[in-house]
Amino acid sequence: MTPPDDHLPGTARDAARTWEALFRTQVTLMRRFQADAVWQEISIREYDVLFTLSRAEGGTMRLRDLNESVLMAQSSLSRLVERLEDRELVLRTVPPDDARGTLVALTETGRRMQRTVGRRHVRAMEQYVGGALDTAEQAELTRLLDQLRSAQPSIPDWRPQD
Repeated sequence: MTPPDDHLPGTARDAARTWEALFRTQVTLMRRFQADAVWQEISIREYDVLFTLSRAEGGTMRLRDLNESVLMAQSSLSRLVERLEDRELVLRTVPPDDARGTLVALTETGRRMQRTVGRRHVRAMEQYVGGALDTAEQAELTRLLDQLRSAQPSIPDWRPQD
């Protein structure tokens, strides 16, 4: 039996194999991360929101910008942010320049939670990634992934050719 990508031209086959390797690696690592004893206080999705806010200027982002940085539907994110606000981990406000918008900000409690959970999560990353790749390999992979991500805005959307 021939692999399903054998009919593709070389560059398409290479891109497909690269994407498959990247995707399968992410799935494997995410399953390990989700199973870790890191998520007692908050879920991995909640942590993603707190982490993303921790990297934002002043710990604050518009909800629509936050939505671009996390992998979930807008409605799911809105409900998750509501739950985080109920737990006093974030604060929602209306921006002065856009009454229809929503600003989401880390509270001090949210910042502490992100740091506490983040320290444990980083130790797991060290185990799973550092256990497979040395420092130079990690730097090279980071460089390549940053290059792949930063190139996306300049690459046109794919359209079927038929």
